Amino acid sequence: MPMSFKRSLNHIILLLALLISSSPMARAAFLLIPMDKSQTNHLKAYGIAYWSIERGAPLEWLLNYRGGSFLVGFDQIIEQECLLRGVKIEVIADAARLQILEKIAQPNVNMDAVKMEKAPKIAVYAPEDKQPWDDAVMMALEYAEIPYEQIYDGEILDGKLKEYDWLHLHHEDFTGQYGRFYRAFNHMAWYQKQVAENEATATRYGFQKVSQMKLQVALTIKAYVANGGFLFSMCSGADSFDIALASEGIDICAQMYDGDPVDPEANSKLDFSKTLAFHNFKLIENPLEYEFSTIDATQSRRITENQDYFTLFEFSAKWDPVPTMLCQNHTQIIKGFMGQTTAFLSQYVKPTVVVMGENKSLGETRYIHGEYGQGTWTFYGGHDPEDYQHLVGDPPTDLSLYPNSPGYRLILNNILFPAARKKKLKT
Repeated sequence: MPMSFKRSLNHIILLLALLISSSPMARAAFLLIPMDKSQTNHLKAYGIAYWSIERGAPLEWLLNYRGGSFLVGFDQIIEQECLLRGVKIEVIADAARLQILEKIAQPNVNMDAVKMEKAPKIAVYAPEDKQPWDDAVMMALEYAEIPYEQIYDGEILDGKLKEYDWLHLHHEDFTGQYGRFYRAFNHMAWYQKQVAENEATATRYGFQKVSQMKLQVALTIKAYVANGGFLFSMCSGADSFDIALASEGIDICAQMYDGDPVDPEANSKLDFSKTLAFHNFKLIENPLEYEFSTIDATQSRRITENQDYFTLFEFSAKWDPVPTMLCQNHTQIIKGFMGQTTAFLSQYVKPTVVVMGENKSLGETRYIHGEYGQGTWTFYGGHDPEDYQHLVGDPPTDLSLYPNSPGYRLILNNILFPAARKKKLKT
């Protein structure tokens, strides 16, 4: 072969190599989903992250980097899905990814990268006729397009909890007092239907009282956590759960709830060694009062809506990855919101509990976390982060109006973090 032809051929090959190496596909090795204030839709970004993990795409959660951004290998299908869902992405080359990871790895930088490996199977504890807008987590899941299954007492008593990685409890009452709605709503058809359905389920499973059934459900959930499950609860689902555990074997329900009187010594018999989060609280003895115990700050707090905020704590991303993941946000100041259980008075929170969000001036904790056995639990005060005072019968919250909600981000952090590689979950 003539030398001139070889040179020409080599020149053509070099030009082709240069063209290929400078093409967008060669440079676009990764997709960065920023989670700082530049993100157009934070809530749907979590759905993209979940969907990507579900598809088997390698995804990393960049803790404390630009609000807890996500990094995934370049994939045109993921890129198109982000565009369809209105999620902002940045296409970066491999060299840029390495620079980000090098920055994150520096020992004096409070950042870390966590590999996300398995999309958790999600269950929401709610009766069949529960509407999504009655539950902030259900709304968040549907808006973010994250799949979930709805289960209730029957499924839990039938042993189906083991089929799920993550369980949510919301505006529920595990004490058997029907949310203490008796005074205001006992004449309403929906309240009477709830009572009838709960009593029928209790009878079907061999319980004499609804309170006994609810206690068994709570104990089953507690065992689920001990065996490695992830529990998340909001509003009255949090404090009524611990109240039920502390009052095991004690009648704390008044006659209108279970047909016989309360144990007059109930408060002195509470066993706080059985609870996950709270201790030293007292039960509210008036059965018509819309309050379970002294844990909740709703009735005692004195603050206006425009001043109601709580602050997230900052944790070490490299040494405390779990609370760090649960607090990822584009702001550390979160707008407050009310519920049947709005916030937990700090004096009743066990000293072993990790406090992740509080209003110190009010003596309130709003966002707490802990380990139990092989699993973890997280409790979040309030009902709906974008509906300050959600009342019975209020219209649903339209999350398309709040795509960057910091309060809803905390919910979605909890949904996503079980996907993290297990060795990173040690605290």
